[in-house]
Amino acid sequence: MRHILTACACLALGAAAADARPVSYEGGWTTIAQSDRTMSSLWVHYTPRYDYSIGWRTEWDRSDDLLFNGPQATWLARRWFGEDYQGNLYAFAGAGWAEGVSDNTRGLRGAGYVGAMADWETRRWFVSWMGRVSDMGEGGHAMQSGRVGVAPYIAGFGELHTWLMVEVDHHPQEDTPVAVTPLVRFFKGPMLLELGYTPAVNEALFTFMYRF
Repeated sequence: MRHILTACACLALGAAAADARPVSYEGGWTTIAQSDRTMSSLWVHYTPRYDYSIGWRTEWDRSDDLLFNGPQATWLARRWFGEDYQGNLYAFAGAGWAEGVSDNTRGLRGAGYVGAMADWETRRWFVSWMGRVSDMGEGGHAMQSGRVGVAPYIAGFGELHTWLMVEVDHHPQEDTPVAVTPLVRFFKGPMLLELGYTPAVNEALFTFMYRF
């Protein structure tokens, strides 16, 4: 009976959180549009197998007016299940080219990045971390961010899920290296929406994800 209850809890957690993960179900496609205080991006990926995804990423670094284009691969390095929690560890890497846009007249140069992501959650609580090191042809940059969240109510399968979250990010190269962003996450079925605001730099956070 204990194993049955554990399996049911894992299924419930998977259904509640699957829309927020960078690796989808086998054979699934995902489109993700994001904008935060430093960059805007569009990422489309396909999941050939449960433990990795491959796709294409376009990213505009608004601070330096650099536009990146290239493929990205993401690996599910490990997944943990408990009776009432689930944890995931991912690694990712991308390579391509970057060029100046707007007032930046720099030409095309090779570019790339590597990083890791981790999350842990129950149906009520959520914690995550992400770190990335990148070189867009002008030297290395590092950043990291972390989130904590709580679900104000427990939604069932197929219902609207809501999370209230706070994100803290660290961009050492920015004029404001550390910033705090309160946000709200909604998802139902294949769609996810995040809306937030970073008071320190007067910038909005936006994420829209759709799986098909």
